[in-house]
Amino acid sequence: METLTLNELVLTEKDFQKISQLVYDHCGINLHHGKKELVRARLAKRLRAGNFRTFPEYIDYALSDKTGMEFSVLIDSLSTNLTSFFREETHFKYMENTFLPALFEKKRSQRNFKIRAWSAGCSSGEEPYTISIVLNDALKGQGKWDMKILATDISTTILQIAKKGFYSEERIAPVPPAQKQKYLTCHKAKGQKVYEVSAALRSMVIFNYLNLMKDWPIKGPLDFIFCRNVMIYFDKPTQSVLINRFWDLLDSGGILFTGHSESLTGIEHKFKYVQPTIYMKP
Repeated sequence: METLTLNELVLTEKDFQKISQLVYDHCGINLHHGKKELVRARLAKRLRAGNFRTFPEYIDYALSDKTGMEFSVLIDSLSTNLTSFFREETHFKYMENTFLPALFEKKRSQRNFKIRAWSAGCSSGEEPYTISIVLNDALKGQGKWDMKILATDISTTILQIAKKGFYSEERIAPVPPAQKQKYLTCHKAKGQKVYEVSAALRSMVIFNYLNLMKDWPIKGPLDFIFCRNVMIYFDKPTQSVLINRFWDLLDSGGILFTGHSESLTGIEHKFKYVQPTIYMKP
């Protein structure tokens, strides 16, 4: 049987609408019409890999797979996983210089030495590992603390990469030299340098699959939440629900960090604006 090239696979408007509705119903991602070519290109690779002749044939297969694995692959294909260490550095500077000193002082006065945080949409792990670097450095010489970061994503494939904690030289480039030496171990693999995240960082991060549109098996109160460059995929009603669920989970004085292109403008909420993309629960 002759294999179709990527360019020969036609995504009709009807098929695009069906895929968009399936994805929206499942996880709230809003695939507006400007995403049609992206959807076609990404799913076309899956069609070729599975020898499917048309998009409807593939969609039927994904929906009829009782294990749910193929539908999970479909979602993975359409969710973007762009991230890096110390991405949007102003957030980590704010944590280091303002938020964490005040949080530690408050916790010590309460004799509460627990820190609980959530990286929602953690992708390949750079964000939660960066958070753990900042926490470790901030608590240097301040005794033993119980620190845990929940890191979740809807992509099972990307979570496997995150759990392994191995990154190329290019990926760890933003990590300052002192932290690189302290928290990353260099290995040689096939003539390339690969960096492994230290056990100290790894022990702080718990990776789990989570669909933000479903139930959250998470117990609060949390000290801070990172949900960056995730809400851009949702429409305003979905964003509103999400923001208010974050509010319910945060402790008083807790912080929500959003992405640089995300704003709570037009969303009814009770957060106090701190600075762009940083919001506090009073």
